[in-house]
Amino acid sequence: MPTGPAYLIVVLVWATTPLGIKWSAEAGAPIGSVMLRMLIALIVGTLILAVLRRGLRRDRRALASYAAAVPGVFGAMALSYHASQQLPSGLLSVMFGMAPLISGLILQTLPGARQLRRWHWFGCVLGVVGLGVVFLDGLEVGGGQLGALAMMLAAVTLFSGSGIAVQRVAAGLGPLEQTVGALALSLPCFLALWLTSGEPLHIPLSERGRGAVLYLAVFGSLLGFLCYYLILSRLHAATVALVTLITPILALGLGMALNQERPSASMLLGAALILVALGAYLFGDRLTRLKAASAG
Repeated sequence: MPTGPAYLIVVLVWATTPLGIKWSAEAGAPIGSVMLRMLIALIVGTLILAVLRRGLRRDRRALASYAAAVPGVFGAMALSYHASQQLPSGLLSVMFGMAPLISGLILQTLPGARQLRRWHWFGCVLGVVGLGVVFLDGLEVGGGQLGALAMMLAAVTLFSGSGIAVQRVAAGLGPLEQTVGALALSLPCFLALWLTSGEPLHIPLSERGRGAVLYLAVFGSLLGFLCYYLILSRLHAATVALVTLITPILALGLGMALNQERPSASMLLGAALILVALGAYLFGDRLTRLKAASAG
């Protein structure tokens, strides 16, 4: 696939995923909805592997890589689906946009990691300020939204830590094998949580919820992930990182246009601060070097 269309697919999939999560969970069965999504994605991914005549690696390092991805698949998604019942879809995307900031902070606690520089710390501090503004807004609205924000923060932390763990295992797996293996280990966790959640065994889904589940299974869990790894292998990391700045803005607009969401002024201010923080974290040092080069 050409790089341009792959980049566009990643932007569109990441921008529409929060709204898809909200629609698929709107009938009141978030765990059943996400479990169904992952089951369909696992079936489709396994069929693709079969067509390609490729099997899953089952050596110790591959199994460790699949297991390292489980917190990011099971933990982050279960929390996100619960939080979606209280939060606007655009805010889900903004919170996940903080993943590079949280990943950078996690890496500081691990041996051999690159030390954060001035702009990185500025971005982290500004991101915390933006997060504080969002949390204060949630506190004014009520405890339900505040709890949902805490779930999203935990979800992003699990997602970030899981990604670092997969990188550190370095099993050399292709993106499709990694995805299918992670789904295979995560699905029993979703099943156990669903059976103990008290949700009905017949998963209630609205008409648009059914479409959202199918969309997220095929595009959110498979195609988007594959295209992301493709552009990551072909483009500069800074170019790929732009996705995390573009998608929250699109997601906020889609939520307002298609789901009649009206985030408060203070929530939008917090979201703006988080996006500025992310921009400073990702591109601050790069801009400093460019200015120094032009001055010289």
